[in-house]
This record gives sequence, C-alpha cells and structure tokens, in this order.
Amino acid sequence: MQKQEPPTYLKAITIRDISDIHSIKEDIKKGMILILRVTPLAQKDVEQLRKVVEELYSIAKAAGADIARLGEERIIVAPPSIKIWKPDYDLK
Repeated sequence: MQKQEPPTYLKAITIRDISDIHSIKEDIKKGMILILRVTPLAQKDVEQLRKVVEELYSIAKAAGADIARLGEERIIVAPPSIKIWKPDYDLK
C-alpha cells in the first residue's frame, strides 16, 4: 500500500494590518499555499504595506518558501516543495 502524503492546503487571506503577520508566519511554517490580498492595507498605509511585504519576504525565504506577486493586489507564498513560475519580475 502506498503511503499517502498529507494534503497541502491553500488559504486566501486579506491583510488589513501589520498584526496579521503573526498568523501568516504560522501558516507558512505549516507549509500552506497562501494567497494574500493586500489591497485594504495598500489603500490605508503604503509605508506599512512596504514593511509587511519586506517582512513576508524575509519569513518566506527563512522557511525555504517561494514568494511572488500576483498582479497588483495579491502575493502568493508557496511551501518549499512548490515553486512559483515567475516572469521577469519579483517582489524585490
């Protein structure tokens, strides 16, 4: 009998505040695929959004996860076992 791998979950989250980072960090550690909507924070405070994106990038890289923009409104974070195809742009 083949050993079944545990499922990888996909979770969509809207980031409204820098305090949302803690739960996102936990989800990254759990190996989830995250689709993060940043529009509400972008409309509220662009400087705070920049800090959140930089922190997310650091957290993802430390966990071996892959991170990329999905258009203007979203960021995707994938666990180490999944790679994101990226055109010629990235978050940095």
